Amino acid sequence: MVNQELMVKDVGFTHEDFAALLDKYDYHFSPGDIVPGTVFSLEPKGALIDIGAKTAAYIPLQEMSINRVDNPEEVLQSNETREFFILADENEDGQLTLSIRRIEYMRAWERVRQLQAEDATVRSAVFATNRGGALVRIEGLRGFIPGSHISTRKPKEELMGEDLPLKFLEVDEERNRLVLSHRRALVERKMNRLEVGEVVIGTVRGIKPYGAFIDIGGVSGLLHISEISHDHIDTPHSVFNVNDEVKVMIIDLDAERGRISLSTKQLEPEPGDMVKNPQVVYEKAEEMAAKYRERMQIQQAGAVAPVEAEAEPEVVIEELPSAEDTE
Repeated sequence: MVNQELMVKDVGFTHEDFAALLDKYDYHFSPGDIVPGTVFSLEPKGALIDIGAKTAAYIPLQEMSINRVDNPEEVLQSNETREFFILADENEDGQLTLSIRRIEYMRAWERVRQLQAEDATVRSAVFATNRGGALVRIEGLRGFIPGSHISTRKPKEELMGEDLPLKFLEVDEERNRLVLSHRRALVERKMNRLEVGEVVIGTVRGIKPYGAFIDIGGVSGLLHISEISHDHIDTPHSVFNVNDEVKVMIIDLDAERGRISLSTKQLEPEPGDMVKNPQVVYEKAEEMAAKYRERMQIQQAGAVAPVEAEAEPEVVIEELPSAEDTE
């Protein structure tokens, strides 16, 4: 029979020594760390993950993805090894809480910042609407399209499921604000085919005290009250009605702000014709536009000092709700 006491003496390694060795080489985990882990148990509402800690870490179902997940098998497989974010420190049982959602969230914000820097156009389907606008998902993040930046004749409620081209207006991870513009995307695409000094036919879609909004091929341009006529006009309503078909000239294309500025004033053969006889303005629109372009070319050549255009008033956009508040 082997002498058990002799074996212990030969090994020279007690349970206390082993525990001390484990403590010496034990990893120290902190919230915010990203660590590798292996799935070893899937449960109805979460999963147990081996990350090398004394106790298995736990990832709840709601932290498995930036998107909705109904069961763990949609995201994880047994024995799969991948990265996990340490979400919370050890609980009373010494167990850490993990997250995949947080990793996806950080990488999604990094991606949309890159897309914004590239001034990229993205596409996304509307999944909800509210009084202020519409909601979409970009890289898994919720984005908000203000009503003033939705360029369509459809009521917002009918946009559900519709795939829209979009440009970025605001990307702010700290405030959780991802704001996009459908109008800017359409205007940019339309602008590629438009030129300053070009005459276009449009339809009056809205009238405000400061001007009329003209639909030109699916995008909206502003005919400011100061650009309607050389004569003084108290209100655009005195010249236009909604659904009127008009000829206008493009005087500015602002892709960054998604704005097209229009004029009928520059098309008047005689000052005040837009008020007295708009038909003659439309008949001679191309002729007057050609003269306008000639003047612009002379100004650009430096032959005469450029005439300063009257400044349009800034359109004040109300404080927008955060992406989280718009659910």
